[in-house]
Amino acid sequence: MRTVLVIGIGAGDPDQLTLAAATAMQQADVFFLLDKGAEKHDLIALRQDLMNRFARPDHRVVEVRDPDRDRTTDGYVTAVDDWRRQRADLLETAIAEHLPDGGCGAFLVWGDPALYDSTLAIIEDILARRRVAFTYTVIPGVSSVATLAARHRISLNRVGRPFLVTTGRRLAAQLPHDVDDIVVMLDAHCTFARYVDEDLDIFWGAYLGTPDEILIAGHLGEVAERIVRTRWEARERKGWIMDTYLLRRRDRPAGP
Repeated sequence: MRTVLVIGIGAGDPDQLTLAAATAMQQADVFFLLDKGAEKHDLIALRQDLMNRFARPDHRVVEVRDPDRDRTTDGYVTAVDDWRRQRADLLETAIAEHLPDGGCGAFLVWGDPALYDSTLAIIEDILARRRVAFTYTVIPGVSSVATLAARHRISLNRVGRPFLVTTGRRLAAQLPHDVDDIVVMLDAHCTFARYVDEDLDIFWGAYLGTPDEILIAGHLGEVAERIVRTRWEARERKGWIMDTYLLRRRDRPAGP
């Protein structure tokens, strides 16, 4: 039986790789990498650095060109489902061709595989087809959310209060009013700028855990324009950007 390891590798800092992840990398015969094109070569290079440091010398690497997602359609869920299906097609073929029975393959996943990542859903899709058989294990990683909080030296929650992890798409529909601490991921449109009139602080970070890391924090109305400009300049310079942020409602005055 083949074995597949889904390994969380943290937000980009090699020092954030857990001992469990390093041990798992030692077990892998072959690593499957999704190549996102020349603009995001940095993402492949960082994975290759981890493999050079922690994988066995005889490991193999199989690169699969990541299909482009259709961003022209109005049906977001349908587009994402189609994109994941294409990924599953390619990775199913790669596993069948490059991972022999008894072999151990690995996927190196940014952050934590359980938080806004498609790898686990794709693995389940492949298994459901019943054309390629394997078992798989998930090794958690340090998420970008945890790294964001650490870099800004803050807690995600306040005493006795919940916090919400959501997406820019959901934030665009509504600013939640029943929670005061909101972590936002996958926001390509700087949705926070819609809420500059709210009494919110923002803790923003891009390229977390990498040498290109950028951090900005402050009252949203005072720093939103700076974040938008900085984000645009960084994306123009590198060709890609990964960022996340925490919106924190300032304490409301106590009632009479």
